Amino acid sequence: MKSSLKHIAILSLTLISFSSCNTKKIANTNLPQDISERPIDESSKKYDEAQLDKLKASIEGEISKEKCTDATQWTFAPMGAKSCGGPQLYIAYPKDKEDTILPKINDYTEKVKTFNDKYDIVSDCIMVMPPTSIKCKNGKAELITS
Repeated sequence: MKSSLKHIAILSLTLISFSSCNTKKIANTNLPQDISERPIDESSKKYDEAQLDKLKASIEGEISKEKCTDATQWTFAPMGAKSCGGPQLYIAYPKDKEDTILPKINDYTEKVKTFNDKYDIVSDCIMVMPPTSIKCKNGKAELITS
């Protein structure tokens, strides 16, 4: 009887050992294997850049839906901000959409300024000159600098 209790005890310990090892393997399957696979931290530079990229793409996407057939119906605005001052670029948009597009452009510009300050961004200080006019080419507004 003592030997069968001893066998049961050994068998129980063996089963516990196997099940605890197996549990560790299952628990680790949800962890990233590489730091690049780590979930994006909402307070990171990479996350903030992605948010700016989404906002810029949204503005450009909204504008690209508009067909340019008459350049006099289009205007442009500075967009973004270089860390040493001035816009990153100029963007053309239809005058009849100014009430919806211009606030988004200004919001994007302010968020870029905040980003530059937050992360001590350094950029070239080359001044981006405003366009002199707009022309329509293949249904798209094209900024002209001369």
